[in-house]
Amino acid sequence: MNKYIAELIGTFFLVLTIGCTVIGGVSMAPLAIGAALMVMIFAGGHVSGGHFNPAVTLAVFLRGRCPAKDVVPYWIFQIIGAVLAALVAQFLVGSPAKPPGDLNVAKSLVAEFLFTFALAYMVLNVATSKDTANNSFYGLAIGMTVMVGAFAVGGISGGAFNPAVAVGISVMKLAAWSNIWIYLVANLAGGAVAAVVFKRLNPEDK
Repeated sequence: MNKYIAELIGTFFLVLTIGCTVIGGVSMAPLAIGAALMVMIFAGGHVSGGHFNPAVTLAVFLRGRCPAKDVVPYWIFQIIGAVLAALVAQFLVGSPAKPPGDLNVAKSLVAEFLFTFALAYMVLNVATSKDTANNSFYGLAIGMTVMVGAFAVGGISGGAFNPAVAVGISVMKLAAWSNIWIYLVANLAGGAVAAVVFKRLNPEDK
């Protein structure tokens, strides 16, 4: 149970930071979001692996470093953390002044897939590879990958790269519920493809 609670806490503070900075109009929101993910990974990585993202959990499972029995509980606790954070963010800073805009479906699918792939691929290489075992930089590398994605394509897709975040931003009215499928499909596909690519490039790393 401890690892599930760690996943809830990490996802909570990631989504809370997203809500408070984006709704609050903070100009450097992606930097704060990436930093929040970084510190939560350093805090909880030794307990749960520091996924805080169902797509990452899927990638780590397919790579062979997450037991099948943990996949669904991780997803459940990550989503609970995201929903709780969304409710707290709404209490602290309210709801967005404007309703979420329409997404370009094709561009959003591509943007979400690419940067979720980048994130999951980064996690597999810095947090599960035998060649980078016991490194001190994994949290920074993962957090900055999210920051880069948010700066690069946040204006196109909303920059979720994470199905739990997608639920959270939908609760906070930063994204329309009608678009949730875009995030679910693109994010989980990105995580799955990252696992396939990692295993193809690292055949000896079992």
